[in-house]
Parts: sequence; C-alpha cells; structure tokens
Amino acid sequence: MRILLIEDDITTADFISRSLKEAGHLVLHCADGKEGLLTALDSPFELLIVDRMLPSLDGLSIIKSIRGADNPIPVLVLSALGEVDSRVEGLQAGADDYLTKPFACSELLARIDALSRRGGNAVEVTRFQLDDLEIDLLSHEVRRNGKLIPMQAREFRLLEYLMRHQGQVLTRTMLLENVWDYHFDPQTNIIDVHISRLRSKVDRDFDTKLLHTVRGAGYVLRMPAQD
Repeated sequence: MRILLIEDDITTADFISRSLKEAGHLVLHCADGKEGLLTALDSPFELLIVDRMLPSLDGLSIIKSIRGADNPIPVLVLSALGEVDSRVEGLQAGADDYLTKPFACSELLARIDALSRRGGNAVEVTRFQLDDLEIDLLSHEVRRNGKLIPMQAREFRLLEYLMRHQGQVLTRTMLLENVWDYHFDPQTNIIDVHISRLRSKVDRDFDTKLLHTVRGAGYVLRMPAQD
C-alpha cells in the first residue's frame, strides 16, 4: 500500500515509516501541513496518516480540504488529544479512524489493515508507464518499446520509486530513505552508481531520454519536453 504520512515529529515519523516499510508498505513523509496537503492532492495514495497538530496547516484542515475535493482516500488521524470530543471532532472532519498517541506499532498496523479492507475505493496500482517505458510490479518485468530489460532487485526498486513519482524531483535523502531504507547519508556514491546503471538500461539505446539529473537537487523521471 502506498501511504502518505504527515507528521512533524521526526522521531515519531521515523518510527512509523520504519514500521510500515518493514510491513511491506511504501511510505512518503511530509513534515509540514501545507506541503502534506499539496502532496496528497497531487499524487495517488491509498492511505493518509495525518497528525492533528502540524506547522502551517493543522491536520483537521487538511482532511476537510481533501474531502472538499471529493477525494475518498482513507484517513487515519494520529493525535495526543484522546478525549472523546477530540476523537469525535476528527471523525466529523472526515477521518475514517483516530489513533491516540502513544500507540503500539501492532495496533497501528491492524488499523491500517482494517482501513484497507474497508476502503473499496482504494485500488492497488501494479503497473506504471511513462512514454514507452513500462514496469509491472506483479511480473517484476521492465520493458521499453516492448523490449524486456533485465533488472537487479535494487535497480527494480529504484525504478519503481522513480516511476511512482514521475515528474517529481527526488533528492538523495528521499532515495536513501525509500529505496535503501537508510536514515543517514553513508557518504558513498551508491546512488550515483545505481542511477548510472539504471540510465544505461532504460535510456542508452533509445532516442528519448527519460531519466534526468537536476543539478544540485536530485533526479527525476520525465519526458524531456518538461525540462
């Protein structure tokens, strides 16, 4: 499941992200309310986990804006406010569930499973395409212009993350956290090496180049006309 986590406490966010990734989920983290809302509206997610107290825009305002845009994504609220009135307020704002801090990881995962079963509108995306580049998550195959491209496991995971965020510039930190599950910079050229290998496979033999380096920012998978 592709999950957007909007949580400003870094320690809590790291704990949640690590737990969800270990359970097999893909997680994107935003620490700011406005940034989280824009990300939720611009990208396809299957679950939103949002803290109530956030900088720039509070969690309930985020939920109201999402529901106002007729977005049916399941929403789980996290909050230290555990009183009945606070929980009711969260549910009335459009949340599907409300979990009070502190919480056990097992309960968080159980509630996510329950929401995924309940939310019939959430569809697991198993295939992505950009121009003639295709990736199938079920068959674990990558093709460009119909040609099968062999991929090592890490290359496949890197391409999947790029395809899920096509058009978005991805920083080294984002790649390290979501592809390698590193929450620190190992100060190696591991990303550059894998990007180079991936580029040689998906771009070298084709006229249209899709994998681009944005100097000083990161990497992006997109059509060249968007440069």
